[in-house]
Amino acid sequence: MLLNYLKIALRNLRKNRVFSLINIAGLALGIAAFVLILEYVAYERSVNRFQEKLATLYRLSTQTPEGDVWVDMAPAVAPLAKREFPEVKDYCRIAEHSANGIVSLTNGRDAQVPLSFRESKLAYADASFFTLFTFPLIKGTASAALTQPNTVALSQSQARKYFGDAKPLGRTLTLNNQFGKTLYTVTAVYADMPPNSDLFFDAIFSLQTLANPANLNGNDWARLDSFYGTYLTTFLQLPAQPFDASVLAAKFNAFNKKANPKDENLFLLQPAANIHLAASLSDVYQTSGSLGFVYLLSGIAGLILLIAWFNYVNLSTAGALKRAKEVGVRKVIGAGQGQLIWQFLGESFLLNVVGFVTALLLVMALQGIFNQFVGKELSLSILNTDGFWLVGAVLLVVGAIVSGGYVAFALTSFQPIQTLKGTYQAGKGGWLRKTLVVAQFSASIALVIATLVLYRQLQYMQSKDLGVRLAQRVVIKGPSVNLNGSFKPGTEALEHELSQLSYVKNFCQTSIVPGNFYNFTANGIAKQNPRIGDDKKSYSMGIVDDRFLKTYEIKLAAGRNFTVREAELGYEKSAKLMINETSARQLGFASPEKAVGQIINWGQPFEIVGVVKDYHHQGLQKAIDPVIFMPRRSVSDLTVQLTTDPTQGGRIQDKLAELERLYKASYPGNPFEFYFADENYNRQYQSEQQYGQVFTLASVLAIFIACLGLFGLVAYTTEQRTKEIGVRKVLGASITSIVALLSKDFLKLVLVAIGIASPLAWWGMNSWLQTFAYKVGFEWWIFALAALLATGIAVATVSFQSIKAALMNPVKSLRSD
Repeated sequence: MLLNYLKIALRNLRKNRVFSLINIAGLALGIAAFVLILEYVAYERSVNRFQEKLATLYRLSTQTPEGDVWVDMAPAVAPLAKREFPEVKDYCRIAEHSANGIVSLTNGRDAQVPLSFRESKLAYADASFFTLFTFPLIKGTASAALTQPNTVALSQSQARKYFGDAKPLGRTLTLNNQFGKTLYTVTAVYADMPPNSDLFFDAIFSLQTLANPANLNGNDWARLDSFYGTYLTTFLQLPAQPFDASVLAAKFNAFNKKANPKDENLFLLQPAANIHLAASLSDVYQTSGSLGFVYLLSGIAGLILLIAWFNYVNLSTAGALKRAKEVGVRKVIGAGQGQLIWQFLGESFLLNVVGFVTALLLVMALQGIFNQFVGKELSLSILNTDGFWLVGAVLLVVGAIVSGGYVAFALTSFQPIQTLKGTYQAGKGGWLRKTLVVAQFSASIALVIATLVLYRQLQYMQSKDLGVRLAQRVVIKGPSVNLNGSFKPGTEALEHELSQLSYVKNFCQTSIVPGNFYNFTANGIAKQNPRIGDDKKSYSMGIVDDRFLKTYEIKLAAGRNFTVREAELGYEKSAKLMINETSARQLGFASPEKAVGQIINWGQPFEIVGVVKDYHHQGLQKAIDPVIFMPRRSVSDLTVQLTTDPTQGGRIQDKLAELERLYKASYPGNPFEFYFADENYNRQYQSEQQYGQVFTLASVLAIFIACLGLFGLVAYTTEQRTKEIGVRKVLGASITSIVALLSKDFLKLVLVAIGIASPLAWWGMNSWLQTFAYKVGFEWWIFALAALLATGIAVATVSFQSIKAALMNPVKSLRSD
């Protein structure tokens, strides 16, 4: 019996090749998109889950009265918390960006040739790092790896990079960074951190090294006994569940309020399990991933799969009349409804299985392209985590049963007398087919509108006047290796050479670059006679020289720029600062002009010599920070503004080659690494670009699947109305009138879909735009363009079959049985 059902199913699939291919193509595309997106969602959900103590780890944060949450913490807070609160079992402080610099080796792979590497994945951490976090040690012990100052643990690949096959333990290396030149001994080697970890470092240096003032290189803000310099991420180990972390946070705040009555900031404890993806969309904590993006992708995956199943149900019910007489005959000769249901359900499963197998082949073919798109190494194996494979399989099976079951019940519900007489009409199924077409095109049009809004917002962010000029600016990373005892002679020589180059318009050496972070954040800054709470407000601090504003063409709102002398003295000795307009307002000055010449206190009195016009140092996703600029001539990142005159200096490659030669001559032992300021700035919009690409692909796929269904429906309709078309042509109907006759009903459905999709898309995208401090508005043409695009595609799809039917010889049409 089962073999017989299978033969009948295969025969019907062959007989209706067009409908079968359209169904399989729609299902395969929908399932393939679903599986690929499910891989990404499974990966995001797996991040940090390998940490064995994850449930007991919390990240300490502070929340300002304005609602801003800062994850950077002062060094002295964690030891105090452990001393005062017995609930704190242990802590680990990690300086994730402060260690980056150049690692030099004199006993590396080739002892005869000193090696140097610029590294960007270095960190300082407490000795508890390897006991709290699950990063297995290959050499050394977790309890002793970072207990002593001037020690370092290397990843396995980094140890091989530095020392080859030689034993790394006991070897020494030199780290040159903002804290100067410091020698470290390798005490441990750990397995390379997995890519699904938010903590990802090539080397971890002992944080206790910074407890020695001689290792700070004058950076007193980094002192480990300080409550002011906020540059560390702090993790606390607390009791296991059902421990209530909010109770401990309340104790923290009560203790802080008693010690600092004027401090209005609040301590918060974020579960480490929520650091990558927040607990909810309303979570105030900073995260490294995007829960909203995961939800968005999950919704799109489900939507595309739903459209594919709608497509299948639509086409299958539309073709029901072709099987009506078959059902009638089989019922008359004794077939029960259960037998017929099993037969048609089997056909549905067969078609779904073929579609699923085709989808897996598509996934394997497109996996590499998809991985490049999301920037992650994904595969089907990732679905094994957290039962995602089971969830996906259940969804696919349930969807196949529901869609196939409806088709089976619809086909077996025909009355045999009516079908054999030829009087059965499929009117009952008409409303369903119309509803499904409307649903498919509503989803497609909503995705098109979302795509247009996304790209418009992205274009706005990339083209808006930022108040700073970034084009033609090359940023060369500052030197860290000092072979000559002082950077000053090399810096003076380099500046002299740069001033002689015809293609160099301006240059500066600063610790901040637009598009990157500021140096640090600070509070305790207030004008004389401040308002209550002014000294608790936070400011972004940037160290710049006297050429920064000129090089980046940033304007002043009032006052003047730093002088050469002030930059050479530094902010501590010159006692001069500049602020931006936002800082002026936050400090309580009525206008930029009123701020110039005023004194603000921050450990010592400072005079405000100028107010910088607000510019977007970081992307338009966030509002402009209150910024305080501190003068200092330093060997930081070198920004070179090139002229736009193509006759000056030749090709860009030649200019960069000459800059490299001058840089290496001035700073021997330092690698020449550069980037373009405008390209670096636009990387901040990577998430929005990714959103746009996702919506574009989803829109194209959804419309394509919907049009496959529409194509099949029109093909079926024209087949059912073949004789009618022939009669109309004999009576003189034109091709245009026949095409209009066949098209109008479908186009009405598309218009209904436009009416449904437009308000839904407006609500969704308007909510998304509220997450931006600076955003575009909705314009009527966005909806008009989406409607025109959907209508045009639908017309093209319908017209292809309609014109084909209208051109058919009426003699053949009237002869057809």
